[in-house]
Amino acid sequence: MRRERRVLPLALTQGDPSGIGPEIALKAWREMRDRDAPFFVLGDPAHFERVSHALGLDVPVRITSAEDAERAFAEALPIVPLQARVIGAPGRPSASDAAATIEAIERAVTMVAEGSASAVVTNPIAKEVLYDAGFRHPGHTEFLGELALRHFGQAVHPVMMLWSPQLAVVPATIHIPLAQVPSRLTRELLVETAQIVVKDMRQRFGIAAPRLVFCGLNPHAGEGGSIGREEIETIAPAIAELRRDGLNVSGPFPADTLFHAAARARYNVVIAMYHDQALIPIKTLAFDSAVNVTLGLPFVRTSPDHGTAFDIAGSGRANPASLIAAIKLAARLADADTTL
Repeated sequence: MRRERRVLPLALTQGDPSGIGPEIALKAWREMRDRDAPFFVLGDPAHFERVSHALGLDVPVRITSAEDAERAFAEALPIVPLQARVIGAPGRPSASDAAATIEAIERAVTMVAEGSASAVVTNPIAKEVLYDAGFRHPGHTEFLGELALRHFGQAVHPVMMLWSPQLAVVPATIHIPLAQVPSRLTRELLVETAQIVVKDMRQRFGIAAPRLVFCGLNPHAGEGGSIGREEIETIAPAIAELRRDGLNVSGPFPADTLFHAAARARYNVVIAMYHDQALIPIKTLAFDSAVNVTLGLPFVRTSPDHGTAFDIAGSGRANPASLIAAIKLAARLADADTTL
């Protein structure tokens, strides 16, 4: 059934305010104010004004509501103010700002659930800063899974995908120590991850028959069991089950042969076994254009593929390209959601 399309702005979180999030949000508005992807920031207006002035960006900031953000967007960066105020300065993070960082994420999801925003775009956070304030989630992805249950009543398995026009990758395990990866990889995990990827690639990305390939865990994909048996005992059985369900999946293949141009032409998404196996190739190929997309959620969420970059915060050198790509992709995927 088609739903009537409503044009709603995107909700952009401020991220860690001492990182480059405010700077790239200001720069993104300068480049996108005449385009069809309006957004508002959940943040501290005074902090954004300070950053804009200090960097000479001359971006006007307007305090607004979500409902008025689209009208304000052509003239100023709309900011829906948080209750918490920013204390830290660029490059000098403060655990006192953790409350504002978390509030922005929670309110962004709430606004989508309530129908005042079309999707969530998140600026980078520093998990170690949040941990000092009692944050208990391994990262953004896992926290969004809890918020999906809280605000949409849906228990979900959020899946992290890094997407770019050149390559899309999904790490089956994410923010865990490398030593724990073999024990966390199960047939059930791999099957569920692939099923979620296929569903979202069909419904949101418009790919009717997604082609997935699986990396092996070990060098040479285990080389017939002589360098490890995870490929034989876990990954291959998962692939066989998915094929029985009619999905176009193949592997496991050695990771070192999956990412050159000719190989990339044969698939839509790579399922990697751990975080760096997925993220190193995409950040090498598309560091400034890749987008972090959370699949399996009842709402659209995207993010830049980089971190807070405290080392350059406040210098004016932050590149907004990945955030702009995240905003554009969120608008595209949210539009697809309204036509389901």
